[in-house]
Amino acid sequence: MAAKSPDAFRTISEVADWLDRPAHVLRFWESKFPQVKPVKRAGGRRYYRPDDMLLLGGIKKLLHDDGMTIKGVQKIMREQGVKYVSGMSQPLDEVTAGAGTETAVAETATVRTSPPGPTAARPVP
Repeated sequence: MAAKSPDAFRTISEVADWLDRPAHVLRFWESKFPQVKPVKRAGGRRYYRPDDMLLLGGIKKLLHDDGMTIKGVQKIMREQGVKYVSGMSQPLDEVTAGAGTETAVAETATVRTSPPGPTAARPVP
């Protein structure tokens, strides 16, 4: 599978894996932090922009690593701003870690879907 661009939108499962948190936790954080606004497609599927991911990474750090409460993080977000909280996130390049290997393998692999040579129909005897 080819690696995604660093600017690509990510699904909730990709972001949950990146943050090492279950998807339901991200949905809960969306309800507590209106600043997190993933794009929702038909059927309610969420797609997170890189900025949303950084904000979620900062929220995770404050809640889980620093032991803050949700109210405490909400206060920091009001007083310091979204950029401050986003700046605490783990880097996004960890999302595409190992992407170079996948790309190199994909570029060198040859896949045949049909036999070599022309595929003209042969008459039936």
